[in-house]
Amino acid sequence: MFTTKIHPRVSETDGLGHINNTTLPIWFEAGRDGIFKIFTPDLSFKRWRCVILKMEVEYLAQLYYGTPVYIKTWVAKIGNKSFELYEEIHQNNQCCARGKAVYVNYDVETSTSLSIPDEVRVELNRHTVSS
Repeated sequence: MFTTKIHPRVSETDGLGHINNTTLPIWFEAGRDGIFKIFTPDLSFKRWRCVILKMEVEYLAQLYYGTPVYIKTWVAKIGNKSFELYEEIHQNNQCCARGKAVYVNYDVETSTSLSIPDEVRVELNRHTVSS
């Protein structure tokens, strides 16, 4: 599991006084940096391999400005060319949102999906929900 701490910004707060729903997908993506580094250690877009196919967000409780949030990211499934992530956003020790994202290992230069290499698969397995 990867954990990322985020400090909500005033600009992410909406007129109702809570964090705007459009902010959560951005926070979930911030929590995926550890995953991205497994595929592209230097995070170079010239060698980028992770392309998102699908994302779901389930809103469970409101989030607020002024208190840090923690993004928790796990690998849920690993296929031949794609993988699924399970994610949660916590504030004040409460799970306020959860989500899923599906990525494919992709070669931008050739516009083709690629099998996930064995060494990458080993690293992904270290961050599975069950471990």
